[in-house]
Amino acid sequence: MNVILADSNDLIRIGLRTILSAQLDITIIGEATNNEELLEQLNSFGASIVIIDYTSPGFDINIVPKAHQKYKRVRFLAITPEQSAQTLVDAMRSGITSYVKKDCDLTEIVNAVSETARGYKFFCGQILEAIQKANIDVNDLDFDSYTCEAVILSERENEIIVLIAEGHTNEQIAEQLFLSKHTVNTHRKNIMAKLGVKNTAGIVMYAVKTNLVSPNKFLFAPVL
Repeated sequence: MNVILADSNDLIRIGLRTILSAQLDITIIGEATNNEELLEQLNSFGASIVIIDYTSPGFDINIVPKAHQKYKRVRFLAITPEQSAQTLVDAMRSGITSYVKKDCDLTEIVNAVSETARGYKFFCGQILEAIQKANIDVNDLDFDSYTCEAVILSERENEIIVLIAEGHTNEQIAEQLFLSKHTVNTHRKNIMAKLGVKNTAGIVMYAVKTNLVSPNKFLFAPVL
């Protein structure tokens, strides 16, 4: 597999190059220290995997969808310091395939590269724990289900979507809107049917995507 290392930290790139070059099936074909260099590397050499810390100086998460517009088959493995659950999910929505932390052990990092190259998603245990603490199951995040087709929602349904995204339970929503719990349950089912989602995670993602919920009110809290 052909790999590009994208990180502005020289020591990190040297460490990754040393670890991965020892693997017979991995070839480091380029290194980038910022967004522009990464695009140049992809244009010159192509790659099957980009290992990126999009939080390091010179990079940002927008480089992932930008690269995917032209290089649709490249997979992105993020290796970053600890992030909030919101940042992790937003990264996956932007096109990150797999995600591990920089303090993961060497075997886990190598496994992440290998599994990503095989077309699978890979998340280290710490990343999964952070997302699951926010009551999100990565297997239920169907990012491809959102389209540009119009979705007609009532004012009451939008109210309930916002409250769900802010982390309120059905009982709390019922009390706040002076509705019965049964009515809230019915609204929730109708909302899921209209949005074409399977669970609360899908409702939350819709709320964020359509700006019904501002980032400051989003339910994900930073990992402590």
